[in-house]
Amino acid sequence: MKDTMLEPINERVSVVTDYDHKSGRKVPIRLRWRGRDHRISKLGYHWRARQGRIWVHTFAVSTGAMDFRLRHHPEDLTWVLEEVSDGHAA
Repeated sequence: MKDTMLEPINERVSVVTDYDHKSGRKVPIRLRWRGRDHRISKLGYHWRARQGRIWVHTFAVSTGAMDFRLRHHPEDLTWVLEEVSDGHAA
């Protein structure tokens, strides 16, 4: 397994999601970061954890060329790009 170059970002980003009303599942499908749109082609995993009194959702997603970790705060509907991997060996 190759190591990849992870870069911490921690910036707010715009995210478009798809929501399935039958399953209640929401999935990020595109994000805008630093003026560029990135179409998400794969959801690696999703989990939720408590931060104080609210649940925060974290998504690991990929465009095929880049990997992103996104955090969604449902209370104020914000998205934060936590980190990026360009897929290149460190």
